[in-house]
Amino acid sequence: MMRILYLQTFPFWGSGSGTYARHLASEVGLHHKVAILAPDTRPIEHAKLYTVTLPFPVAYTGHPEWPNCKLYTDLKSMEIWELYDAFLRSAIKAVDEFKPDIIHVHHAFPLAWVAAFIKDTYNINYVVTIHGSELPTLEKDRRYYQPTYDAMYRAKCIFPNSGWTKEWFVRIFKGNFHEKCKVIPGGVNIHKFIHTDSGAKDVDRKLNLHGKPVVLFTGKLTKYKGVEYLIGAAKKIHGEVVIAGEGPERGRLEAKAQQLGLTNVHWVGHLGAGVQKLAPYYSRADVFVAPSVWDEPLGLVILESMSCRTPVVVTRKGGIPLAVKEGYNGFFVRPRNSAEIVEMVNKLLDNHELRIKMGQNARDSVEKKFSWELIASHFEKTYEKYARKPNPVIMNLNHNGIVGMAAAEPAPAPPAKG
Repeated sequence: MMRILYLQTFPFWGSGSGTYARHLASEVGLHHKVAILAPDTRPIEHAKLYTVTLPFPVAYTGHPEWPNCKLYTDLKSMEIWELYDAFLRSAIKAVDEFKPDIIHVHHAFPLAWVAAFIKDTYNINYVVTIHGSELPTLEKDRRYYQPTYDAMYRAKCIFPNSGWTKEWFVRIFKGNFHEKCKVIPGGVNIHKFIHTDSGAKDVDRKLNLHGKPVVLFTGKLTKYKGVEYLIGAAKKIHGEVVIAGEGPERGRLEAKAQQLGLTNVHWVGHLGAGVQKLAPYYSRADVFVAPSVWDEPLGLVILESMSCRTPVVVTRKGGIPLAVKEGYNGFFVRPRNSAEIVEMVNKLLDNHELRIKMGQNARDSVEKKFSWELIASHFEKTYEKYARKPNPVIMNLNHNGIVGMAAAEPAPAPPAKG
């Protein structure tokens, strides 16, 4: 039995990486000793929680549980240090108490920087999952490039969550780390994300949707998600449109809906923590729409809706085609194209037999490729390969006779960025 410590940058709910982190830790915790450090106080199953208190909330593109958070691209240099210092101190305390055999980091930075320090001082190996949402910041802000390069050099393995994320990540680092990368997507708790008639009836009562076809979007309301194109399609959609989420775009989107005179759009906000709040909406939906305009790393909400037997209409962006097969469990539309959203959504809403068949295919797809049991088993094989019991820090005397830690082998200089 191994001891695995996970380091997570964001709360456990409200983002794809938070969902990924909590489900992976819970699943691996069924077979091993697991702890997870995160800026969250809510416990998760089968894992010991270490809460890190940050000097301020910060995200790559925003976070619904931190509506007024800073963005990494806007941080001052001192704020980057304060954030790193908070993560580092909390992580060292967790390592000293939990004594992990291996560390698994979520996101390329800043916690990978922390894991690199721990590797150098405690001799504990680490692996990193690249979720994709951090990559635009790495491209735009050079301050994060060098320390992240160094951390990736020291990592034993790097796990992009889709083939597209892998290509993007390797491109940023000029072809480096390709040999370390192994794609492992996110998963779904197929035992909890199941179709529930009682939950669907609860949604009917809350939103007065009895007998009406329903189209659903869940996620952060940012420009990247393309929700404005679903709003643009709503007037011609043969049903009600439910928008579940929060974010900086909500005010503008509501104003657009009002300007268009829409009466079939329902705003339910961020649904909060727990599968019991999400599964009823997925179950009630006849179609799930993810109109992303950026290269979505994968989109766990897409997998969750499919697990609840809901067919999807999505853009062919990033890693989404890893899960969605045209005409089998969903349909693709071009980004920024409201007319195609109308066409594909109505094709499903108007054909009950097709909708039911594709919904069942969606469930089958998730069971075969995206259950957390399967995903966790892939990670466990890597943990077993690289896990080592932490050794005492190697101490030496420098030329002044002062005791210090043995220096780690430096990473080679990266190729020039840009």
